Amino acid sequence: MKKTGFHPIINKSTEILILGSLPSDISIRTGEYYANPQNQFWRIIFNIYNNGQSLFSYEEKCDLILKNKIGLWDVLKHADRANSLDSNIRNEEINDFANLFSRYPNIRKLVFNGKIALTYYQRLSNKLPKKDIIILPSTSSVNTTKTFAQKGREWEMVLK
Repeated sequence: MKKTGFHPIINKSTEILILGSLPSDISIRTGEYYANPQNQFWRIIFNIYNNGQSLFSYEEKCDLILKNKIGLWDVLKHADRANSLDSNIRNEEINDFANLFSRYPNIRKLVFNGKIALTYYQRLSNKLPKKDIIILPSTSSVNTTKTFAQKGREWEMVLK
């Protein structure tokens, strides 16, 4: 089934762009990045930037990251994918990063939420301006190689 990603959450102050592969089915249904309650992304962000206090409104979540010069996007514009597993991605099209980087020149660091997003990005990265690239452990609940605390520490070291 064809899945389409979202527009970036970004503004002119964005310096760090966090990149996933493609939104999950739950995210696509809600129209919100990292909407699956099992995904640890927002909990990590709240621990780093909001004293561990949850925000429930998506608008507030987006404001929190933007206030901290962070943007969100996905590497893939769209792809065929059964369910939400990245291993099921087929017939993918990569987003237009050249255009994004020209519109948002303050982006200096790309943070990949897991290895698969980086794999897709590397297909075209030699044609793009050089950016610092960091890969962090996926916040997906499927990634059980590290504890929540371990993931949180790694994310905080990069984002702070």
